[in-house]
Amino acid sequence: MSDGDPDVDAWFVAAGPREAELRATDALVRAAAPGIDRQLVPMGRGQMLGYGLMPYRPRSAKETTMWPLIGLAAQQRHISLHVSAVVDGAYLAESRAAELGAVSCGKSCIRFTSLDRVDTAALDRLLRDAVASTDRGENGFSG
Repeated sequence: MSDGDPDVDAWFVAAGPREAELRATDALVRAAAPGIDRQLVPMGRGQMLGYGLMPYRPRSAKETTMWPLIGLAAQQRHISLHVSAVVDGAYLAESRAAELGAVSCGKSCIRFTSLDRVDTAALDRLLRDAVASTDRGENGFSG
């Protein structure tokens, strides 16, 4: 199954047994955020699939950089979906963790072993809200 971008296709294939789960999660993200840009971005020593690059400057940095609103990564034991959205002072992923099913959440990271363990309707709402808040300029993460 080709997505049209050979680098992204190679990234999916390189995930080995996680390829199908990553492709299914990618389809969910793209359905929740139609038209959002998608590209590979550096993450640690590897890469993740990033959606919706936005300006970001960590407190420790002197310069603003670009960071994805949503990031998808294959880890050794799970899949990570990073949602860089802070609305009304709360990280969306962390504040909605109880709605998302059998997942583990940090402030902006949702970790799961299989998409069938995730409440995809709740995840869809979270992703749509992250995009909408960013479009409205209300995402405190990107400030």
